[in-house]
Amino acid sequence: MLPLIRFNQIKNMLDIKLIRQNPELVKEGCRKKQVKVDIDRLLEIDKKRRELMLALEDIRAQKNKANDEIKQIHDKSEREVVILKMRELDNGNDRLEAEFKEVDAEFQGLMGLIPNPPAPDVHEGKDDSENKVIRKWGKLPKFDFEPKSHFELGESLDIIDTKRAGKVSGSRFGYLKNEMAKLELAMINFAVDLLSKEGFVPVIPPVMISLDSMKGMGYLEHGGEENMYVLEKDNLVLVGTSEQSIGPMHKDEIFEEKGLPKRYLGISTCFRREAGSYGKDTKGILRVHQFNKVEMFSFAKPKDSDKEHEYLLSLEEKLMQALKLPYQVVKMCTGDLGMPAARKYDIEAWLPSENRYRETHSTSTCTDFQARRLNIRLRKKDGELEFVHMLNGTAFSERPLLAILENYQQKNGSVKVPDALQKYTGFKEITKK
Repeated sequence: MLPLIRFNQIKNMLDIKLIRQNPELVKEGCRKKQVKVDIDRLLEIDKKRRELMLALEDIRAQKNKANDEIKQIHDKSEREVVILKMRELDNGNDRLEAEFKEVDAEFQGLMGLIPNPPAPDVHEGKDDSENKVIRKWGKLPKFDFEPKSHFELGESLDIIDTKRAGKVSGSRFGYLKNEMAKLELAMINFAVDLLSKEGFVPVIPPVMISLDSMKGMGYLEHGGEENMYVLEKDNLVLVGTSEQSIGPMHKDEIFEEKGLPKRYLGISTCFRREAGSYGKDTKGILRVHQFNKVEMFSFAKPKDSDKEHEYLLSLEEKLMQALKLPYQVVKMCTGDLGMPAARKYDIEAWLPSENRYRETHSTSTCTDFQARRLNIRLRKKDGELEFVHMLNGTAFSERPLLAILENYQQKNGSVKVPDALQKYTGFKEITKK
């Protein structure tokens, strides 16, 4: 049986000192997330790295001592002896530094592969098939006609055009036209208005960030770059979700405890290669390479982060309930968490044409995993420094638009606009031209 350790200790798991003290817990966290990392090799390299650091410090101390000695020596032959000794020390230093550089590269590489361990309340499972539905909201619509899919409605109402987008850009792109473009802007404005009242600061962030920033967020390891558009010539990557450019905003900064939580609302276009999705959701715009997103992001005190996570989830539900879209809340199992997340919830909206729920929102707590990589800390009242916790949650992407089309469709082919959005759209219904 593994030794008991509190979660506020587990959050520091990527501190090498705690990895040395609790290697079995680290291995268990990797196993639950189905990530292979050679922890035994890491500890071997860590030991070698420390030995080299001590040897380098010893050589530097000897060089400093010899440097002081030579200032006191006036005899030429004695000075030559000391100079020869210093050259030997320089040669030894160069050799050890070269060895240290090699060992440190392997050490950093292995450390970077270790995922954030799952929170204790996350159930173990191998993949999304073992995620758990924890609640449902809303009544499923009943139609006296065969409901159409979002892409059929989009084409017949002349509000979504994937054929011309395919001609211009290729597969998995779409034009949003006419009322659909206005509906998306309405949804964005609705989210900004509602969440600004909750204290979120609206931000339109860069959609290109450095590879170092993306690595700091923990999305590059274990093949993460395969689903990204990487601009190698410029050392930049296009964001796949809005929080990727919000998190690094405060890199190498220190928050004052009284200033937390610090909440942002990122509004940006996002890009995904959709690697591995060949043949999935090829019709319409459910799974595309480019989409717009409004994302909540929070820098929180560690002691408040679980409460903050539930708060972000409650806001996602509040937004969906305002649109009166039936949905279910799903809690991810350990095998479906991904690299940075310690806990994650999805909201899935009902799509009548598929007779099932499809994911529209997610919210994750990454505890201090990203903050450690980005060196984002808080200063407590007593002056002590600790890493902040970083959390994210979808406000809206384009997927709820598809749920609106399908759930609000009428027998004559028109689509009603949710009451909450009508003051932003200026129309109550989308009808055929």
